[in-house]
Amino acid sequence: MALTRREFLKNSAASAAAAAIGVSLFANQSVFASETVWHKSVCRYCGVGCGVMLGVEGGKPVAVKGDTKNTINKGLLCVKGFYLHKVITGKDRLLKPLIRKNDKLVEASWDEAMELVAAKFKESIEANGPDSVAFYGSGQAETEETYVANKLFKGHIGTNNMEGNPRLCMASAVGGYLTTFGADEPVGSYDDLDHAEMFFLIGSNTAESHPVLYDRLVARKKANPSTKIVAIDPRKTPTNKIIDLHLQVKPGYDLAVMHAIAKVLIEEGYTDEKFISDSVNFSNGKEPITYEEYKTFLKKFTPEYASEQAGIPAEDIVKAAKLFGQTSRVVSMWTMGVNQRIAGVWLNNLIHNLHLLTGKLGKPGSDSLSLTGQPNACGGVREGGGLCHLLPAHRKVAKEAHRQQIADIWNVPVTNIQPKPGKHTMAMFDAISKGEIKNLYVMCTNPAHSLPNLNKYLQGMKDCFMVVAESFHPTETSKIADVVLPAAFWGEKEGVYGCTERRSQYMPKALKPQGEARWDADILIDLAKRLGHGKNFEHFKSAEDIWNEYLKCTKGKDMDLTGAPYSRLKEVRGLRWPVPSVDHPGTTHRFVEGDPLFPKDKAEGRRMYFYGKPDGKAVIFARPDKGPAEPVDAEYPIAMMTGRVLEHFHTSTMTGQVPQLVRAVPKPYVEVHPDDAKKIGLTDRGMAKVITRRGELELMVKLSDRPLPGNVFLPWHWPEKLSNLLTNDVFDPGSKEPEYKVCACKVEKA
Repeated sequence: MALTRREFLKNSAASAAAAAIGVSLFANQSVFASETVWHKSVCRYCGVGCGVMLGVEGGKPVAVKGDTKNTINKGLLCVKGFYLHKVITGKDRLLKPLIRKNDKLVEASWDEAMELVAAKFKESIEANGPDSVAFYGSGQAETEETYVANKLFKGHIGTNNMEGNPRLCMASAVGGYLTTFGADEPVGSYDDLDHAEMFFLIGSNTAESHPVLYDRLVARKKANPSTKIVAIDPRKTPTNKIIDLHLQVKPGYDLAVMHAIAKVLIEEGYTDEKFISDSVNFSNGKEPITYEEYKTFLKKFTPEYASEQAGIPAEDIVKAAKLFGQTSRVVSMWTMGVNQRIAGVWLNNLIHNLHLLTGKLGKPGSDSLSLTGQPNACGGVREGGGLCHLLPAHRKVAKEAHRQQIADIWNVPVTNIQPKPGKHTMAMFDAISKGEIKNLYVMCTNPAHSLPNLNKYLQGMKDCFMVVAESFHPTETSKIADVVLPAAFWGEKEGVYGCTERRSQYMPKALKPQGEARWDADILIDLAKRLGHGKNFEHFKSAEDIWNEYLKCTKGKDMDLTGAPYSRLKEVRGLRWPVPSVDHPGTTHRFVEGDPLFPKDKAEGRRMYFYGKPDGKAVIFARPDKGPAEPVDAEYPIAMMTGRVLEHFHTSTMTGQVPQLVRAVPKPYVEVHPDDAKKIGLTDRGMAKVITRRGELELMVKLSDRPLPGNVFLPWHWPEKLSNLLTNDVFDPGSKEPEYKVCACKVEKA
């Protein structure tokens, strides 16, 4: 019996976001056969962490449905998640190793491919030192996979040239959490969404980028119609369908708005003075300042000044501030529109400022909640230490005690772990372009598509010896690699993902890998053995063995996962750290009573104690006003923005395998406001040339009032039209995250 469309929307729960943008969804699935075996797992796409059930019949994937027992999504899935099973057997699955011979990639045996990789790495390390090789990983890899890579490259090869693509999306959020609260990752959890009376969305097209969370906002507003939703975004998006106030700022000019809101909160008496006195310090970024000095700093940032900077009405800024101040429970949420900026860390700080000024933090319905773009950017890279300056469990390579603790667990001399951070992502690919890094191992990511200002870095990737471990081929990166190794995909391996709300969730191996594909951790262990480091990896017989060693790293740390062994994770729908023992339920809010790390003896009656800071106090920052690195000018008079669409994910390596998703949005395009189109002579579905200082693209025009006049918008998913040939690679000096979100361009009729 076929499901009706109504049942499909209810039971398979394609997100309300899909309907909001007019995507036609219909159910063509039948009631599943009794032979279908369902495996509890986690979605492979964004960082929300939706629970899914993978249906398997006769050893083949046949369907995915939402896990009704998972409290994150309660059975809901977006359209990408609904078709996830089709990706496993997609047309571009890589089934055999490939090596480059006579400038062509040809099939090879695993032994031939791995011998070549090991020989090249050995040769470079012996001739040029360990820093001549590098690893570039992903927020989509399992924690176990990233942990093995970390142990091999930092602990045994002896280089900190280990990075991951979360540097390009979450690094500014990390910088904001660390500088403001003294510890990375959110204070609260998704539970707060069900209690909030206001949502403050900044630089987040939630409906398309995090559709299941958008659905939760819809549900909250329906259950409590007085709930207000305020958005700061330079573009109208499908999220606008539920918002009450839209501050449509000029791209890159929203820092002044956040300061103006803070000024109104103070002047109108919406601050929590006791909380500020108990739990907050002030800083100008260089030295401590007083509360009064902070107020003096804010004098410049009147609503009128912010209006002039951002191009929005001053009265709307006041209205947003009063809504924030008058509402007792507020959740702020943001993503790439905040992070991918040269002042991304500062803007994160300014969002946190509003919650600290009003005390709307650490209690049900209030949180300053950064949304994550990849399923394990938190768990594998931020928590697992998969960046050049980190070690597992929020440790830093620069700290001797941290190096010693990890060296003991890895069974290596502490001198193996270099005290100096390696090269961050943009510095790494710059060093590759200069020939300083000779060998690069790429796992589960596609930098030849995703790096900004691509023309600057493509030749370097071609010239170095590049190994790509990937489930699909061709990608822009695999096409230029010297060795391409077929990696097992989601559902074909077990492991753990850690999502936005500090929740670690287990994924089972429900299928045999396609073709000759192998688990990424197994490939890395093989490489370790061939490089002569096998002794410290031979005890890794399973994913659980790796996880158990990783748990030792977390013991006693702020992200303690000691109470989350596989035996427990297999039974529950994830656990939110800290979870220090197997009888601990996990932590909903940090830095408050109920957090197992909350020091009652030091708190001295405080409601919150930020134990990542020496005195337990968070910091409100007086950050300078700062616009984009490349403002518009007479030569390049239009601001170019980039972003995502609901049906595609990142470089479309996965969603490009699903005909239904490709048909929904088949071609790249540029959104142009009708007023600009008339001036330039463009027509809907005609062709335009978008030109920046770094490159140019011919794209189909989509006339739309979503961008304001003087702005255009480019989705970045399609390999045939690489938007990142145009984007700027200048980066935030604090987080080293590039400013993808805005640059100057000119648009001509093609």
